[in-house]
Order: sequence, then structure tokens, then C-alpha cells
Amino acid sequence: MFSIIQAAGWPIWPLIACSVLALALAIERWMSLQTLKVAPPTLLDEVLVVSRSSVPGPDVVAQLEDNSVLGKVLASGFRTLNANPRCSEADLRASIEAAGRLANHGLERYLTALATIASAAPLLGLLGTVIGMIEIFGAQSPAGGVGAGNPAQLAQGISVALYNTAFGLIVAIPALVLWRYFRARVDSHLLTLELAAERLVRHLNSLRK
Repeated sequence: MFSIIQAAGWPIWPLIACSVLALALAIERWMSLQTLKVAPPTLLDEVLVVSRSSVPGPDVVAQLEDNSVLGKVLASGFRTLNANPRCSEADLRASIEAAGRLANHGLERYLTALATIASAAPLLGLLGTVIGMIEIFGAQSPAGGVGAGNPAQLAQGISVALYNTAFGLIVAIPALVLWRYFRARVDSHLLTLELAAERLVRHLNSLRK
């Protein structure tokens, strides 16, 4: 492996940095987007049962907020009613929507960086290819003088070109696949949060009637 890095030359180092960063971001997103951390399947039903007769107190709401991302969204509705029991439905929805936007921002964290790596890696590989080609043509001395067509320099330039092109694609393809996968997970979680928030609003409105 080290011999390949040596053969590819210095242009491969930015690609190695991108690969390490992409792996770190993928691990972080995989851990953060686990269903139990975002939207536990039974949480909404448990919340509706606990609040079937009255709005939970601040202590219960604080525990709910620490439970998960969905818990934070649901807790925002309870906090609004605890602060102002006569608030309008529009105000209640506004508070939950604000919590939802914050949740959306947190779920999409680092996805832009992962997409940027997927887009930039092929360009970095192309840069290495161009540098390799420059080394190839630079190895040719004018008018076929001394050093013209030096096999060692030609081989070095070709290796730089090919290794960087291949490594750029090796980094870009998994990064793109991971970005699409995490993007789909975020969209799925956001739909779950939206549906849960709508059920909570209807439930809270029924409590006040």
C-alpha cells in the first residue's frame, strides 16, 4: 500500500485525507441516525397514553426532551401548553414546527460535507492525472536531446496519472453511495417526525376541548 502511495506522488495525499474524513463522517452519521436515537417506534404511543387526561408537568417533559430527537419535538408542544394553556392552535403548531426545523438541521449535519467529498474526489483525481501528464511531457527534452523519452520518468508520470485517477474514483463512489443512503434515512426520519407532530397537535387540541 505504501509503495502505491509513493508511486502516486504527492497529489494522492489530499485524496487520502478525503477518504479518512469521509469514513469519520459516515461512522458519525450512522451512529447518530439510529432509529432509537431519532424516533423510537413506541415513543409517540407512550406519550399519548401519559397525556391522555392532562398535559404532563415540566419534569416529565424534561425527560421526554432527553429521550430522542422525536422527544424534543413532542416536548416543545407540551412546553408551549405549560407556558400558555390558552395558546392558539397556530402558536402550538409554530412551536412544534420550530422544533422540527432544529431537528431537521441536526439530522442533516455533515451530509453536505460528505456530498462535497463525493463531488471533489474525482476532481482531485483528475488533478493528479494532469500533474502526471505534465511530468510525462516534462520528461521529454526539446528536439530529442539528452533525456528524451527517459523510461523511468515516463513510468513515474504514468503511475501518478493512473493511481490518482483510480483513487479519486475509489473515494468518490463510496462517499456518493453513503450520502444517498444517509439522505434517504434523514428523509424517512423527517416524515416520521412530521406525522408524529401532527398526531400530537390533534391530541393536544382534543385535551383542551
